[in-house]
Amino acid sequence: MNEVTHLISDIKNGNYKPIYFLMGEEPYYIDKISEYIENNVLDESEKGFNQVVMYGRDVSIEEIVSSAKRFPMMAEHQVIIVKEAQDLSRTIDKIEAYANQPQPSTILVFNYKYKKLDKRKKAYKAISKNGVLFESKKLYENQVADWIRKVLGGKKYNIEPKAAQMLVEFLGTDLSKISNELEKLVSILPSETIINPQHIEENIGISKDFNNFELRKSVGEKDIVRANRIINYFAQNPKNNPLVMTISLLNSFFTQLLMYHGLKDKSKASVAKNLGVNPYFVDDYVTAARNYPMRKVSQVIALLRDADMKSKGVGGNALSQADILKELLFMILH
Repeated sequence: MNEVTHLISDIKNGNYKPIYFLMGEEPYYIDKISEYIENNVLDESEKGFNQVVMYGRDVSIEEIVSSAKRFPMMAEHQVIIVKEAQDLSRTIDKIEAYANQPQPSTILVFNYKYKKLDKRKKAYKAISKNGVLFESKKLYENQVADWIRKVLGGKKYNIEPKAAQMLVEFLGTDLSKISNELEKLVSILPSETIINPQHIEENIGISKDFNNFELRKSVGEKDIVRANRIINYFAQNPKNNPLVMTISLLNSFFTQLLMYHGLKDKSKASVAKNLGVNPYFVDDYVTAARNYPMRKVSQVIALLRDADMKSKGVGGNALSQADILKELLFMILH
């Protein structure tokens, strides 16, 4: 995120590079940087003659280079943005010759999503020398809540840990999807609001009481009644609560619990660091560890793997998703 801020700041200050090669598994920042260049480098009066958007599936490297070598008309720069540039992956190495001697008045932007250039290739080295190579890496699930807090902090909002976790568990690690929901929240709630689970439920539609976070917590506490209420809710709302997501999150929880049992230093700071969780949630692991000794945790992980196979139609004897979850919870909690 700091790298993105620095890059945007340079562009804002007019410190342009002739090539911006934006690549990687996470499309969110690729789109953000590209959109900033598209919207801010040229004035509206300059864009008509000097800004071109191309698509990788429709053009060749030769056509891109030909356009890039032209001079701008009545402007200091021209901007060429190649979207879906990953469609040029078979021929992208041909950009090397141009990257070695790029046109100074051209700002050439490649949106190379879900892939990255080979560092050993000459094209990579040429772009690194004369332009910007930015790799947008996918965040791990345990990093997304911190990302949410930083994004909201930049907009003068805060968020409670449980509320952030609700968003992660409902929306996954798709930053674009999460960003859209955050924009919805900040457009509704006044500045400096501390966003809580009630705000999430009212404005995004994620139940604050019936979600995977609350299921995981009730399982950790061995609260059988509450766990069964939640899975019954899931059975009535299967589209919003897919079994594969529930199993995945429970598996992550018990895998972390296994790690917790193996820690010598069980201080809150040590647990948070080693498990990759917010210190706010450490007490959940302390409680769960009392209820599930290491042997039981290993058994639960095996049960989760079996349920995952059943959910995919392997050895499930045609059980419904709801029945698989009910059977799984019964075996975990008893």
